[in-house]
Parts: sequence; structure tokens; C-alpha cells
Amino acid sequence: MKTYGLIGYPLEHSFSKKYFTEKYEKEGIEGCQYELFELENIKQFTDLLKENQLNGLNVTIPYKEQVLPFLDRLDPETAGKIGAANVIKFEEDGTLTGYNSDYIGFKNSLESFLPHTQFKALVLGTGGASKAIKAVLDDLKIPFLSVSRNKTEESIAYSDVTEENYTTHTLVINTTPLGMHPKVGVAPDLPYEFTSDKHYFFDVVYNPAETEFLKICREKGGHGMNGLDMLIGQAEASWVIWNK
Repeated sequence: MKTYGLIGYPLEHSFSKKYFTEKYEKEGIEGCQYELFELENIKQFTDLLKENQLNGLNVTIPYKEQVLPFLDRLDPETAGKIGAANVIKFEEDGTLTGYNSDYIGFKNSLESFLPHTQFKALVLGTGGASKAIKAVLDDLKIPFLSVSRNKTEESIAYSDVTEENYTTHTLVINTTPLGMHPKVGVAPDLPYEFTSDKHYFFDVVYNPAETEFLKICREKGGHGMNGLDMLIGQAEASWVIWNK
């Protein structure tokens, strides 16, 4: 039996196990199982490897960056370039290679969502998920401002988002878990009163299907997309990586 799985914390509302289990059944893939491995601390990763015979792992919040020191190498085109890994391939020689399939999932999803790429973007959050998203924006030549709770050399604070940059940066991407089930009904702190039909909101959260962030956008006449399509895309890309 080949065992694949997901590490992260918390995982009680994870999509991955259900998705891969249904994939195996639907496509007649035998001898595979997908499990959830909830780690309260990334230091538990070493014990996980000792205690389980694994064939591949996905990585989610908050370990996409923290897992890097435990890997033997990074794929230079994805995880190495981005600085975060959400896929771990277990090589035949026992070594571990980190990949990033978030890039693939997000790029395909974003291109299907936007009518064109002549946007400026606000990227909310500076964690591991944001790194793949920023790499996609760079490759699509979409300029962006990073927004975080505290101002840094690379980002502005939410309190620094003005009417001017909110109305000129009309692609707004939430890379944080804010608004995710069960803590629904909350949204990033933005000047939503300036939202118009020119705004396109992309939320990496997929549960609930319409977060408060997307609901506000829709009520203001804007366009919204959740993270389900991105999630499916990155999951399918993970399967390709594990089996190539």
C-alpha cells in the first residue's frame, strides 16, 4: 500500500483526504491511501518520517516554509525559486525533494478568472502561500503591493491601504486563512467602501465557498473567485510530481 498525505496544523477541515480518496476510487487507482498528519510543531516531522512508510506528502499552513530545512533539495523551477514547498517527493534513494504546485494551481485558476492581465494587485498576507502567488504575478507582469499586519521593508500595513491604491490595485488576493471555517464572517481590514465593478477578488480560502471577503466584493458589484479551483489544480499537479 502506497501512503500519501498532508502535514499542517490544524487539519480538521482539510479538503485533501476526501479529494484523493475519491480520486483513487473514481479513477480505479489501487493500492493507494491518503492520510492527514497533524503536526503541532514542525520538529515532529522527523518522527513522522521514522514512524511511517510514506510515498509523498503535501504541506499546508503553517509549514510551507518551515519544512524546507528538512528537505534534501528543492526543485529549482518551483520551490527553489519561490522559497516555499507544498509538495514533497520521496525519491527512490530515500531523499526528499520539495516542489511547489501552488504556483501551477494558482496560475491556471487566475488566468481563467481574469478577463485580461492589465491589473495591479494587492496581495494580502506574507506567508508561504503568498510566495507562489507573487511568483505568478511576476511572471504575468502584474505589479503588486504586499499587505501585512505590520509594515515591513517589503509590505505595507492594512492601515496604510489608501483610497488611491485600493482603487488602482483592483485585483485583490487574500492569501491568509482569515474567514476560513469555522471562523467565518470576518474579512481582511480594507477600505471596502471603494469597491467597484472593476474589482476582482481572489480568495485562496475555499471553505466556506463564499467568504465574507468575497461576499463584500459581490455586494459592491465586483467579481470574486474562491480557492477551490486552485486547490484542485495543485492537488492534481502533486499527483503528477509524485508519480513522474
